[in-house]
This record gives sequence, structure tokens and C-alpha cells, in this order.
Amino acid sequence: MHLLKSASGVSVFTSSGESTSTAPLPLLHILGIGRNYAEHAKEQGAAVPDAPMVFTKNAAAACLDGDTIVVPKVCQDREQVDFEGELAVVIGKRVRDIGKSDALTCVLGYCCANDVSARWWQKSGSGGQFFRGKSFDTFCPLGPRVVAAAEIPDPNALRLRTRVNGKTVQDASTGEMIFDVATLISDLSRGMTLLPGTVILTGTPSGVGMARTPPEYLKHGDVIEVEIERIGVLTNRVAFA
Repeated sequence: MHLLKSASGVSVFTSSGESTSTAPLPLLHILGIGRNYAEHAKEQGAAVPDAPMVFTKNAAAACLDGDTIVVPKVCQDREQVDFEGELAVVIGKRVRDIGKSDALTCVLGYCCANDVSARWWQKSGSGGQFFRGKSFDTFCPLGPRVVAAAEIPDPNALRLRTRVNGKTVQDASTGEMIFDVATLISDLSRGMTLLPGTVILTGTPSGVGMARTPPEYLKHGDVIEVEIERIGVLTNRVAFA
């Protein structure tokens, strides 16, 4: 089952496979968290952050399980497009200034995400801002469904694995996050309203392509799978436009 009715709507599923939503929820905003796993910070030669490192992705970058990740021509003049398997959190109710102890009450559900990143655009092409390199069309696969929050009482106790062409390239626990899900929601809501349909990408563990020796960037025809226990497997193929 797909998590999205369309590229801009979310339906939530329980473990029985039944949809709990009566209408698709618009996907309004995508917030990303950088360097939220210590080993990922280490592989980049970067310090562990003292506070969540926040960036945004264009909501139009969202695509579905089974859709093609299309690498645009502006990203093809150098090898740079990378994978980032992540746990995604879907906010289900309007919230602001919520405490950590109550933060999970605003979660509609969870899904797998691939924070596809064009590294040159991320680091150099936009004045050092992440947004452009993270926001090309199809650069945010989400799926294969949104599992209701009640089905996952502890989002920081899940195994996350990413495979490229069947080879495991990331294997970690969401318990290794520097800032857990409740902390992220509470921090992001300080002075800023989180609307229903906001998706939070909680960061990627170590093993990304740019940190390998030599770097291993995505190529035309590659198949990426992001698997998170109790949620499923998000699968997308890469194609160069």
C-alpha cells in the first residue's frame, strides 16, 4: 500500500492494513535534520551539533514508493547525487511550544524517507545553503505507507537499513539519534507552529555515498531501498533525465 493518495496527500495505515484517515492530509512542509547521528557527523569530519541542525526541502520534491528518482540535467555535470535513508515523522495536529513529554501526541504516523541530496548544490551551488541541493523534484521519496503512531510506541527503537542495488550501505538503530523524535518536535515547535501535514526527516546514519572511499554516488538505473522495521521498505529507481 502506498502512503500517499497523491504527491500531496497522506493516508495512514494500521498494522491490520486498514486506512484510518477519511480524507488525504495535504503534505504542507518538509523539515530536515542534519548530522543527527554521531557516526554520520564523524564520517563527514564534522562536530556533533549542540542543537538540531534544521533545513527545509521543497514539498514538491515528495514522491511515492515505486516512483523514479529523476536526476535533472543541472545535477549531471558532476557525480554528486547521494542517498540518505531516514525515519520520517508526519505531524497530525497543529502544535506550538509543546513540551518533550507531550511531543509524540501530535504525531499522526511514521514512514520511511530518502533524503536524496545533490552534494555540489548542497555545499557550493547555493551559497552554502542546503535547500536547493535537497529540493529537486523527486528528491524526497516517502513510503511505503504511513504507519499510525499508536502502532509504534517508541520511534527511537527501530532498525533502519538502506540498500543500493541489494547491497546494504546503512544499518543502524533510530536509538542512535543525537536528538530523539520527541526532542526534535519540541524544539522545532518553540515559537513556530507545526501544521498538520508537516513531515520531519529525522536525519540519516553513517554510510552515505559521499563519505565512502572512493565516494559512491548514485548512477542511472540504481535501485535504492530504505527499510525500517514495523514500517516496511521504500523502493525507488534512479534515472538521469
